[in-house]
Amino acid sequence: MDDVPLPASPLKRSVTIAGHETSISLEPVFWEALSQAAKARRLPLNALIAEIDLWRFSGGASARTNLASAIRQWIYADSMALIDETNAAPLLGA
Repeated sequence: MDDVPLPASPLKRSVTIAGHETSISLEPVFWEALSQAAKARRLPLNALIAEIDLWRFSGGASARTNLASAIRQWIYADSMALIDETNAAPLLGA
């Protein structure tokens, strides 16, 4: 577990979603994963957070969870999808 970051306290950052400022508290590892996901999609960080914000409202008029929890769940689902893609990729030369 040498390459696993040590547990850290959440960091609060301000973001703008649909023209409104809000604060989100996430642990540094989640901020890093979110930043990498935004870069991979060629999106500004605020744009990806806005997409996740819309996702947490899917299926109803009220949010299913708070934004920080939705971000953590989205990051987990995104990483699991990447693992599935990697495992499903055909082996070279096979």
